[in-house]
Amino acid sequence: MIDVRTFDSLGGANHGWLNAKHHFSFADYHDPKRVHHGALRVWNDDTIAAGTGFPPHPHADMEIITYVREGAITHQDSLGNKGRTEAGDVQVMSAGTGIRHSEYNLEPGVTKIFQIWIIPNKRGEGPAWGAKPFPKGDRSGKFVALASGFADDGDALPIRTDARVLGATLKAGETAEYAIGADRKGYLVPSSGKVEVNGVALNTRDGAAIQDEAVIRVKALEDAELVLVDAAEL
Repeated sequence: MIDVRTFDSLGGANHGWLNAKHHFSFADYHDPKRVHHGALRVWNDDTIAAGTGFPPHPHADMEIITYVREGAITHQDSLGNKGRTEAGDVQVMSAGTGIRHSEYNLEPGVTKIFQIWIIPNKRGEGPAWGAKPFPKGDRSGKFVALASGFADDGDALPIRTDARVLGATLKAGETAEYAIGADRKGYLVPSSGKVEVNGVALNTRDGAAIQDEAVIRVKALEDAELVLVDAAEL
C-alpha cells in the first residue's frame, strides 16, 4: 500500500526566515493520521534564508538526520562539535541523554534541507554527532545507505535505531529497487524529479508512505534525486 502525500497537502508554517513544510505532525501542525510512520516521527522540508537559522536549542532521545538539498548548513553543539554540511551530504545527531545545538545558513543564498527524526531503540547513551560527504555519483542508479542503525552498512553514518536512511539518483527512464520487506515501513520523497513508486506517480517533494510492500521499485520519469527511510514498526 502506498499513500501519496502531495506537497500541497503538507502542513507547515512560513516564519519569513524559515519556510517549513511538515510531512508529519510537528509544532503547531497536527494531523492525527500523520503522527508517525513506524519509527519515523518527523520529516520536515525546510527552506532557510541566508544568514539565518535555528539558535541553540535542546534535544533528547531522538535520532536526527539532516539531508542538505541546496546550499549548506553549519552545525555547532554543546559537545564542541562544529561542521558545515553541503548539498547532497548528510549529518546525523544522536540526541541521547541530551544535547544543545544550533544550525545556521551562513551561505549567501537559501539553504534547503530535509530534516528527519527517527525514534531510537536505545536509551541512556550519551549524545553524538557526525557528518559525511556522499557523492551523488556513488548512488547513481541504486539506493545507498546514508545513515543506518545496522552494522553491515559500514559506509553509512551510524544512528541508534532500527532504521536506515538511503539516497539514490536516477536518470530519466532508469529504475532502482529496494527490498524493504513487507513487515517494514518505508517513506520516500523525491528531492527533485518525478518518479513512479510501484506504479504510483510521485512529484518533486511529494511523500509516499509505504507499507505491506516487499520491494520498492522506483522508475524515474525524469532525472530524480531520492531520499528513502526504511523503519521498523513501533
